[in-house]
Amino acid sequence: MGSQSTTGNTNKIVVRSSFVESFRGCGISGIRIDKEELKKQLTMPQYLRYAMRDSIRLQDPAAGESRYISRAEGEDSAAPPCPMVVFINPRSGGRHGPALKERLQQLMSEEQVFDLLDVKPHEFVRYGLSCLEMLAGLGDSCAKETRERIRVMVAGGDGTVGWVLGCLTELRAQGREPVPPVGIIPLGTGNDLSRSFRWGGSFPFAWRSAIKRTLQRASNGTVNRLDSWRVSLSMPEGTPVDLPHCLKHSEEFSLDQGFEIEGELPEKVASYEGVYYNYFSIGMDAQVAYGFHHLRNEKPYLASGPISNKIIYSGYSCTQGWFFTPCVSDPGLRGLKNILRMHIKRANSSEWEQIAIPTSVRAIVALNLHSYGSGRNPWGKPKPEYLEKRGFVEADVADGLLEVFGLKQGWHASFVMVELISAKHLAQVPQFIVYVLE
Repeated sequence: MGSQSTTGNTNKIVVRSSFVESFRGCGISGIRIDKEELKKQLTMPQYLRYAMRDSIRLQDPAAGESRYISRAEGEDSAAPPCPMVVFINPRSGGRHGPALKERLQQLMSEEQVFDLLDVKPHEFVRYGLSCLEMLAGLGDSCAKETRERIRVMVAGGDGTVGWVLGCLTELRAQGREPVPPVGIIPLGTGNDLSRSFRWGGSFPFAWRSAIKRTLQRASNGTVNRLDSWRVSLSMPEGTPVDLPHCLKHSEEFSLDQGFEIEGELPEKVASYEGVYYNYFSIGMDAQVAYGFHHLRNEKPYLASGPISNKIIYSGYSCTQGWFFTPCVSDPGLRGLKNILRMHIKRANSSEWEQIAIPTSVRAIVALNLHSYGSGRNPWGKPKPEYLEKRGFVEADVADGLLEVFGLKQGWHASFVMVELISAKHLAQVPQFIVYVLE
């Protein structure tokens, strides 16, 4: 998620560590996979598929009960070893979306492949999974086992994966466990979440055979863990904002009682809350991402695939002053130090501590993964003695800590992205607050 910084308002961003989310890692490769055997592993009994479909369409978990009651005598009611559903974003992956959807339907069933234009992740959680839980409560052992074993694949970019993960988060909050593990078919531009869990960095050219291998991996791969982070955003009421899927309007924004803020807060504020899994940025990096997002929405024909997206993104970066600062102004004036204040709360500490932002830093990134910007690792791999000196630990996606670093300008960021140098390390913390000064 990117957050564009502007002066003139007191905006606040609070990030806290939440629970960890299950994730399905890589498995076998180089083994011939029989299509029919794979289909038997993944496909649910027909009455369950239709029951879930009816419940989602009618937005009523009880709508599927009639399918259970009227199922044919002798109909196979054994739960498959690995029941699976797939969410596909047809707008991702360039021209492959429709063909990929058809291929996935062939490998399981039409009812188990959800087009995100028709079925949203929260609808599946609230009605589809609730239908299975309702049938299990009626004594249907097949529905019970299917609910316990079900796994989710997401065919899309990191934003789509985060959207699905955020909706599945509701299950734990509601005490409806287990939360299905999630795997990825990478169709996005950067695919950093996919790279971090070895699902691949791009959609393969030989994708028809690759899809079978990916589904097989999802059925028997090991379960890994991933930190989930809650972010809260507050801004003056009336500020125009185009919310991503991960942010929802919140009735109230509350700060830690031990935190003191400089200046006066606006009388009326709008608050938003959500979760994220990759990283978010403040400053020039966010401004470029925000601009690219709007350009892609206004002119979708320009962004027809990962390669064209990266070309447009790079070109857009050069127009934002990321590389070229007018000679009449001091480059230091463009630093975030002039408008931002950042406070952290270290692990095992109850006190807030202000962190000085170097004058040259023009972007701050809070990273949860080992991958950023299409597979780069800007945090690097610091030596043990450096980690001990700074009070850091070796970064991990499930350590309850964010790696917060700074980028100075385009040239510095370029050297960081090719991993010649590391970014400017600022903090490694479970919680921090950033606010914009007037």
